[in-house]
Amino acid sequence: MSASDSRIDARDWSLLAVLSILWGGSFFFNGAALRELPPLTLVFLRVVLGATMLLPLLRMQGIGFPKGVAGWTPFFVIGLFNNVLPFSLIVIGQTFIPSGLASILSATTPLFTVMVMAAVGEEALHARRVAGVALGLLGVIILRGWGIETRTGQGLGILLCLGGALSYGFAALAARRLLKDSAPLGTATFQLMASTVMMAIVAGAAEQPWRLPVPDVTTWLAVLGLAALSTALAYIIFFQIIRRSGATNVMLVTLLIPVTAILLGWLVLGEPISMREIAGAIVIGSALLVIDGRVLTMLQRAR
Repeated sequence: MSASDSRIDARDWSLLAVLSILWGGSFFFNGAALRELPPLTLVFLRVVLGATMLLPLLRMQGIGFPKGVAGWTPFFVIGLFNNVLPFSLIVIGQTFIPSGLASILSATTPLFTVMVMAAVGEEALHARRVAGVALGLLGVIILRGWGIETRTGQGLGILLCLGGALSYGFAALAARRLLKDSAPLGTATFQLMASTVMMAIVAGAAEQPWRLPVPDVTTWLAVLGLAALSTALAYIIFFQIIRRSGATNVMLVTLLIPVTAILLGWLVLGEPISMREIAGAIVIGSALLVIDGRVLTMLQRAR
């Protein structure tokens, strides 16, 4: 399937579901690690450990490193918009607002991606797709609730998370234009390596992490989960979906994240599911069907 096709096949729907679990876990890992680590230091650890975990796989696959400034420039661009900016903005935003509200704001990512792609003429602005994304966002709000509490700096936290969502939209555009022929494993590794360089400068200047006390075991487990699952493995899947189904489609994962989080809580932790959550999940499922378009086409043919 070409990246320009607006539909997603069964394999990529399955990959989106897996990706939603991996990225959904990042809100939990962030919340746990932020108890002892400042936000920019956490982002630096996330990208450097993620890159370190992928390097052996890169060697096993025989994928060579980019050559020179021209070879590395696309990965620094992707790293900036896909890691440095959104990771930093969202994790700082989570220090002002609840994780539930942060996940709702992150679910605006496909809406921003649709607008970015249309603005630059990369993908047509289909009314069906815009309506589906808006319906999906409504489903996320129903499922999670607004989660708004009276907190100092909450408006700033909301703006930061929205900025992170917008940054992901530009990252999808950059990945499609600059790295369409790059292997998913290589793309994931090199953009994390580039992000490590940038975050080392930013975190070092702003927080001086070498002066911080050593975190406890729980915090390190959260950081490792964030790096291994929500970063290294997630980005291999992410770039594979971009190559097969397109940049806008891969961002639909942010609509699935709240659904998978609630299902995992029910299956693993035995948490009850409310009627509000069921209604929200149904609305999100309907939105994804609208975006995919095949069901609507079949109904039109049947008429």
